[in-house]
Amino acid sequence: MDELTEQLMNERVERIPAGHLLDGVKAIIFDLDGTLIDSMWMWKQIDIDYLASKGKPFPPNLQDTISGMSFSETAVYFKKTFELDDDLEVIKKCWNDMAYDMYNTRVTLKEGVREFLEMVKARRIKTGIATSNSNELAFSVAKRLGIDAYIDEIHTACEVEKGKPNPDIFLFVAETLGVKPSECLVFEDVLRGVIAGRRAGMRVCACYDPVAEYEDAEKKQIANCYIKSFKELVIER
Repeated sequence: MDELTEQLMNERVERIPAGHLLDGVKAIIFDLDGTLIDSMWMWKQIDIDYLASKGKPFPPNLQDTISGMSFSETAVYFKKTFELDDDLEVIKKCWNDMAYDMYNTRVTLKEGVREFLEMVKARRIKTGIATSNSNELAFSVAKRLGIDAYIDEIHTACEVEKGKPNPDIFLFVAETLGVKPSECLVFEDVLRGVIAGRRAGMRVCACYDPVAEYEDAEKKQIANCYIKSFKELVIER
């Protein structure tokens, strides 16, 4: 456990029941991968295949190391750590190309997401996506799955100075939505995203994803709320 995580775990956290999670909320900021869409499963294989194509072994702790990094930060990490000859834009294009087909054919919405977004839209709560993924993949999958109609702003961590666990991307999306951080609710599936939301001064709901299940105990302790599925939050009208 790093120092920042330990500090947050020692702080008093307001526990908010799922039925009251939206009370006083003017904007909701969602992570994308593992939160709104079921896509985390594919990234480990992409990293394995990419490194194999460069003749490099896959470190067993790689996914945990790069969790929360922006697409650009991850490219910098790969180039330096694995001593790659390709420049950063070439590395990122290769990842986009490898992921594009799966994002347009196999990636699906998580359970209850569409129903929850419909409910939020009916309540006229502003919405944004704050993702560590690439701009190309985020916009393309949001359009294909039809959730772009429910989202007011989509931004990536490449647009800010530092990725998660730093709060930059959440603060930036809140600014674009014209709301105060204290008026925002964040949904996140990974620990570093939960930390980023808390550091931004926002209430945070941690979401279950099988890839990040090993972090659940810490996520539950740091977040204001924890859900297995968005269905838990959908109130029938």
